[in-house]
Amino acid sequence: MLTDLVSALRKSSGLNQKVAIQAVATALSGSYPNPYPNGDDAAVIPTDDGFDLLAGEGFIDEFVTSDPWFAGWCGVMVNVSDIAAMGGKPVAIINAVWGDLNSDTKQMLEGMAAASQAFQVPIVGGHSNLRNSSPRLAVSILGKAKNLLSSFQAKPGQNLVAAIDLRGKYQLPFNNWNAATHAPPERLRGDLSLLPEIANKGLATAAKDISQAGLLGTAVMLLESARLGAEINLSDIPKPDHVEWLKWLSSFPSFGYLLCCDDENLDSLLETFQHRNISAAKIGRLDQSRQCKVSFLSEQALFWDLNTTPLTSMGV
Repeated sequence: MLTDLVSALRKSSGLNQKVAIQAVATALSGSYPNPYPNGDDAAVIPTDDGFDLLAGEGFIDEFVTSDPWFAGWCGVMVNVSDIAAMGGKPVAIINAVWGDLNSDTKQMLEGMAAASQAFQVPIVGGHSNLRNSSPRLAVSILGKAKNLLSSFQAKPGQNLVAAIDLRGKYQLPFNNWNAATHAPPERLRGDLSLLPEIANKGLATAAKDISQAGLLGTAVMLLESARLGAEINLSDIPKPDHVEWLKWLSSFPSFGYLLCCDDENLDSLLETFQHRNISAAKIGRLDQSRQCKVSFLSEQALFWDLNTTPLTSMGV
């Protein structure tokens, strides 16, 4: 069962979209040197009082056309999640919108406005082309952090923790686990504020927002930047009872993070999430193997070997 599951996950479209980043990394290798390496959820710019954070997201055409309001909402949500994953707080958003003067474009913009209100992050500018045949969307964000949660700060021997809000349902037809659009806005903001709180208290050193690569694919991206490996026990991963493993491990949760922490901080880190009814558990431990290994009941399997197969080639 585990071998078949791992094989299917390796072939998933969300994970293979990350493989395509290798071409971007290669093409940009000759750009002006970045003082902080690429490979985190947001770019890091050191300042006198901490760090500025920059992130951006673009959306596939099928997603935007099938559910334009939710795509607009996600344009804001995934960006504030990326800033939170770095231990930061969002400051402002800009967007690039393509479309026609029709209902799809209007719904996309209304979704962005609703999320901007819910997360209390202003949309301060951008670019629009309203003479395009189909709606398209890209969104960028500025954030700030006092202390970073960075994949590059993960260390061998640390615990790998998953924190996921299970109070949701799938936003069909894609594998988006939506625990956000029907939640009270003050709860959404309070949940996101946990990440900078964790960073400032030193409860974790590294974090990553679970992306369309799924939980295991996101873990590999974290390990790639840290030049580490991990052993992950699937049985410990927070999961809705009614969802099968293949679907869940391919899902993009609206609130889902992987974090790395030392043993002495594990209980406090878990309690921080559980206090707000967010499911959190230790799911594995980091090592120096540069392999992502998984176990389930009595079975074991190798999911990814970074010694032989890069995923994104970012940060290495």
